[in-house]
Amino acid sequence: MATRGRAGRGLHAADRERALGFGVGVAMETALLSGGVAMAAGGAEQRPRYFTAREVAEAGRPWLSALGRVYDLGPLLRERRGDVTLAPLLAAVGTDVSHWFDPESGDPLPRVEPCTGQTSSRYPVGSPGSSQPRTPRSDGAPPLDTAWWRDPWLQVGRLTAAPRLLRLCNTLTGQNHIIEVCGEEPVGAALWRARGWNEQLERYTACYGGVPLCPHLTLEQNGIPDTTSELRSLRLDPKDFIPTVLLYFGDDAGNSREAPQ
Repeated sequence: MATRGRAGRGLHAADRERALGFGVGVAMETALLSGGVAMAAGGAEQRPRYFTAREVAEAGRPWLSALGRVYDLGPLLRERRGDVTLAPLLAAVGTDVSHWFDPESGDPLPRVEPCTGQTSSRYPVGSPGSSQPRTPRSDGAPPLDTAWWRDPWLQVGRLTAAPRLLRLCNTLTGQNHIIEVCGEEPVGAALWRARGWNEQLERYTACYGGVPLCPHLTLEQNGIPDTTSELRSLRLDPKDFIPTVLLYFGDDAGNSREAPQ
């Protein structure tokens, strides 16, 4: 994993500790580090980490999303503390502001002031005026780009375009738990979202249709298709057809595969 080039970027140590403490076997731990949460220096993703809209809204940090990307505005707010042009961003924390931008160019949507004829942004994107000082930083890093939506250092991942519900069933205890996952991420990262449900989940093997799931592959690649669109076209509620992943304790998964069909 590449080292972080700026504070607040990359995989946080606390997240890594939680990831290593959760998994469905040893292979799951490897998937978490290589398949869903690694970020390269400079903000470029080795493999993007995906977030649901709910996670952005409940992050407890100044996060928002735009055009499929998730941004952490913390460094921007600290650097420009007291800047009144940031008020709209503070009001939009936890939401998606894609409607502020042109999806083709990625630039803020323009508007022409009727009185002056000057072109400005149609929505308040938090850009300071031309008089905003750009003084050197004591840590040697360049000042943050005023176009925060193009700053890779502020990007923490991507907003999922395929949110899905997944039911986990503990075959030993009979417990059931439903989690929201991102269809683009590997199963290892998806099941990591249930880390608060069962601290002993590393002792279990996750299976679907009697076949153990490969943690490095997505749900689709593991044979769990996303039927949300099809169900909605049939006017059926996808919540009534949530796919179930069975968790087998210890050697129970092997026994289940040997059992006659």
